[in-house]
Amino acid sequence: MKPEIRLVRRVRREEFVRLYIDGGWWDDAYYSDTSFIDDIVTGSTLFAAAFKDSKMIGMGRAISDGCSDAYIQDVVVLKRHRGKGIGNSIIRFLLSELGKRGIDWIGLVAEPESAKFYQSLGFHKMRGHTPMCFVPEVSGQNSRRQ
Repeated sequence: MKPEIRLVRRVRREEFVRLYIDGGWWDDAYYSDTSFIDDIVTGSTLFAAAFKDSKMIGMGRAISDGCSDAYIQDVVVLKRHRGKGIGNSIIRFLLSELGKRGIDWIGLVAEPESAKFYQSLGFHKMRGHTPMCFVPEVSGQNSRRQ
């Protein structure tokens, strides 16, 4: 049975954390309070989740101005469910939903090993552009995102 993919406005925090851990994005020292997860879900223009047997096994989200531009991020599928087209389905679902809203410029920042995956879905490297990230110095320590 194929997982169900749908838009959600709430998730079980423990399932979100499990996906972040599986994706290698979780740092216990940084994320001591999980209440921010609710804000990530509700603050996203679209938050798509893949469910199997009522458990969230994958997710992806879009951040947008709601009318012209959007960025897809945090696409992850539990390792034991990878290679079955779930990530592909999540991206296609997000692209479809963004298209319904008339959003026609959709970008993302891909990890080098996932570039071919995104290219197979129609994404291309942006010639002449360099992805950048602001990294503030806080008490001598860098931000969690580098």
